[in-house]
Amino acid sequence: MTRYLVTGAGGMLGRDLLTTLADRDVAGVTRAELDITDPAAVRKAVAGHDIVINAAAYTRVDDAESDEDSAYAVNATGAGNLARATAAAGAILVQISTDYVFDGTGTSPYSEDTPRNPVSAYGRTKAEGERLIEEHGGNRSYIVRTAWLYGRHGANFPRTMLRLAGQRDELSVVDDQLGQPTWTLDLAKQIVALLDSGAPFGIYHATNSGQASWHEFAQAVFRNAGLDPARVQATDSSAFARPAPRPAYSVLGHGAWRDIGLEPLRDWNEALADAMRQGVVEQQ
Repeated sequence: MTRYLVTGAGGMLGRDLLTTLADRDVAGVTRAELDITDPAAVRKAVAGHDIVINAAAYTRVDDAESDEDSAYAVNATGAGNLARATAAAGAILVQISTDYVFDGTGTSPYSEDTPRNPVSAYGRTKAEGERLIEEHGGNRSYIVRTAWLYGRHGANFPRTMLRLAGQRDELSVVDDQLGQPTWTLDLAKQIVALLDSGAPFGIYHATNSGQASWHEFAQAVFRNAGLDPARVQATDSSAFARPAPRPAYSVLGHGAWRDIGLEPLRDWNEALADAMRQGVVEQQ
């Protein structure tokens, strides 16, 4: 029987991965239970497992600008440790990565083979994690890039919008950043489908299909909650200065899925409506 290990199991995606794999032999370790920056601890944790899904990450994008070393330790060094340990054990590694490995200046969906060109500290550390996996992963690794995640288990954009809706008559949300809102449960199911398919190792982009601005995303949240979407006003990024640059264009292409005969994730509007019907966003 295949034995799975999920790192970062206490996070939003990690918990949905455990749910999706609940009928299999799966173990999850949280950040408190496994420090992936410790090579010896990683080797011990990986031993006896056939597939390791690394959902552990330093995701504080703005903090990384002033503390890149801490982000690097988890996102790069930690990923490299897992790559070496899984290669030594003959196991498969799935690394969760991000749209931030690109510069965000594109005008058409980024294909899986687009050269990495990060412009933020967070993006640099995730890009280096990808490189280390490609170097040390023993050609038995998947890199799954995703973006704009929301889910039941954690803080996320739709939940924030609904909280603010109860406090304000109108909200201002940027309309000059484009991406793909992605439900973590859909993502978890797609990762498992990828593993079950025996697809070639390499890079896959796993985001819900279509595209939206944050403004359109917020309006959809309001609409699905039975609120007036006109309460969400459009603004631009200059109104929200932050330490880390945000990609203006974060739409990822899904060609690799079609190449292996699997459908990409469904449209983001459909996923969001389904998630909100299930109370995913509202539940704390």
